[in-house]
Amino acid sequence: MSEVIVLYDGYSVMTGKDQMSANCSCTLLKGIHNVIIDTMTAWDSQKIITALDRNNVRPEDVNYVISTHGHSDHIGNNNLFLMAKHIVGFSVSFQDEYHMHPFDKGEELRIDENVKVVPTPGHTLSDVTVLVISKQATTVAMVGDLFEKFEDIQNPSIWLEAGSEDPVQQMKNRSKVADIADWIVPGHGPKFQVTEQIRQTLKKQIGPDTPS
Repeated sequence: MSEVIVLYDGYSVMTGKDQMSANCSCTLLKGIHNVIIDTMTAWDSQKIITALDRNNVRPEDVNYVISTHGHSDHIGNNNLFLMAKHIVGFSVSFQDEYHMHPFDKGEELRIDENVKVVPTPGHTLSDVTVLVISKQATTVAMVGDLFEKFEDIQNPSIWLEAGSEDPVQQMKNRSKVADIADWIVPGHGPKFQVTEQIRQTLKKQIGPDTPS
């Protein structure tokens, strides 16, 4: 089992007509492998180092860095972790060596018995979600911007207006992840528990006329 520690909750707030304040959720997994998911903006390096130190982890202790997608608020401090293998969306690398994993064919990548990375395109076409079995024997999903925040379940315009390269795939993958997960760490809000009502709401949003 892995310990799931949300180092920082993400947020996004419009601060003007064409301006917003935003940063992503950043999560640490401590278990067979130490994993950090979504490393915030390039201005947050000291925040991340301080948060890791509070949890007795040094950057060199991290085995995997996973960025759910390649936007700047999710990859800003990947270079703190030079001993780790990096997964950025569908790209898997260590130094200048790249491993061609078939995420594009729907295949998951298993980190260890408790942690796996699954393709969940929509927000971008190479988005991934990290699924982990926690110490509480629950499944926690770190989803990046597949879900912006809890509020976008009842108000889908939130995730649509945040940008979606394929809204149909995103709707389907939102429902797919909710069917698996007990808890979701969204890209720009606090962790929330998945209820049966949430699962049914997401299924209804897909609708019978949605292309397969």
